[in-house]
Amino acid sequence: MTNTVKTVDHWIGGKAVEGTSGNWGPVTDPATGAVTTRVALASVEEVDAAVAAAKAAFATWGTSSLAQRTTILFKFRALLDANRDAIAELIVAEHGKVHSDALGEVARGLEIVDLACGITTQLKGELSTQVSHRVDVASIRQPVGVVAGITPFNFPAMVPMWMFPIAIATGNTFILKPSEKDPSPSLKIAELLAEAGLPDGVFNVLHGDKVAVDRLLEHPDVSAISFVGSTPIARYIHTTASANGKRVQALGGAKNHMLVLPDADLDAAADAAVSAAYGSAGERCMAISAVVAVGSIGDELVDRIRERAEKIKIGPGTDPTSEMGPLITAAHRDKVASYVHGAADEGCEVVLDGTGHTVEGHEDGHWIGLSLLDRVPTTAKAYQDEIFGPVLCVLRAETYEEGLALINASPFGNGTAIFTRDGGAARRFQLEVEAGMVGVNVPIPVPVGYHSFGGWKDSLFGDHHIYGNDGVHFYTRGKVVTTRWPDPSDAPAGVDLGFPRNH
Repeated sequence: MTNTVKTVDHWIGGKAVEGTSGNWGPVTDPATGAVTTRVALASVEEVDAAVAAAKAAFATWGTSSLAQRTTILFKFRALLDANRDAIAELIVAEHGKVHSDALGEVARGLEIVDLACGITTQLKGELSTQVSHRVDVASIRQPVGVVAGITPFNFPAMVPMWMFPIAIATGNTFILKPSEKDPSPSLKIAELLAEAGLPDGVFNVLHGDKVAVDRLLEHPDVSAISFVGSTPIARYIHTTASANGKRVQALGGAKNHMLVLPDADLDAAADAAVSAAYGSAGERCMAISAVVAVGSIGDELVDRIRERAEKIKIGPGTDPTSEMGPLITAAHRDKVASYVHGAADEGCEVVLDGTGHTVEGHEDGHWIGLSLLDRVPTTAKAYQDEIFGPVLCVLRAETYEEGLALINASPFGNGTAIFTRDGGAARRFQLEVEAGMVGVNVPIPVPVGYHSFGGWKDSLFGDHHIYGNDGVHFYTRGKVVTTRWPDPSDAPAGVDLGFPRNH
């Protein structure tokens, strides 16, 4: 490491805490390939210290007033809004996405902060009076305690904000374990929360690898785990945390399909396919990675997609003219490229091969161009696997029913979309398709903050989706109170409460 490499430490108990494990991870600038930062990787003892800080803070935060919590969250929202560009710059530097995309990520996270600021209405209980003589029954929701969020590299600001605003608004304390590939945005968020007046220990950031994750999954004082990442890890998180008695929501991978019917507006469908497949360099679980063209429109649709894809400008996220940045690491770039290199041998027609793309002046960056594969068989690895890069597969189907069956046969069920002018066809699709989020002429149907995000099948492990009403329910547990009070007229002799005795 050189002297120009900065260090990212933990945030525990309201302040930055230097790592003591002796283990560090490199953070690179994907546009240049240069190591710019080193991040501390937590030991078991450091995980225990963060959990202890969160547990101590819960003793008072869990019983704090809703007014206190929302006042702090409103201040945090204002600070977050004022620091959009600063957070976006950190995302560009460590993730590589273009600045406008990074700003959009912060904006989507702000939606959940907005929801948390209005948490008072979400936490209203229910009351039934006179269920029996002088008996009332009330239902209330209370926080679960210390909760942890384990988040991916592709949205280092947005995905944590899908979790912690609702968690702390409902009275829990939170430990964030962000990706070690782009850790700096989480520290900036922690600083803003502290500036907003959040008590020490309510929000903690713990950097680390599998050592830290496994300790969080087994720690007896952690009550709930939220996770977003790949399906194999989501399955592991769910199995391990559940075995340790924890509440778990683990969101996994995806292979999102877009069904294009013969009556669709092909220009709109092509625009949507390009933005949904190649936006964020394809590094998002809601990317459209498979287009299913129905009937005779396939050739024309592929031509229009190719024409648009060839015009996308790839370059550093700091260049305002760039429309797509590099991939997160060189290893991931090489893995994505391998799917394209093997596609022809598996029966695919390679319309665009972007694997040799470089950017002048940034030759050591993690660059890859846009790839388009047509007539992809369902047996091809490019179709079966979640590639997480700018590779779009086009499949052909003769009928709506054939296309629907193809989509429903996928082990993933995160998001899907249909493009059509026919309302009846769209209605059938939204009822018949096996996916948790459906777009009708909307390519990436990520719900707004007051609805919940989550998929079906191998895209979700656990019963709760993330944010929205499901998020509130996940971070709270219900309690039912049955009450009987004697009537004041029944007070013992000699006690006068001012009520007539014959009431």
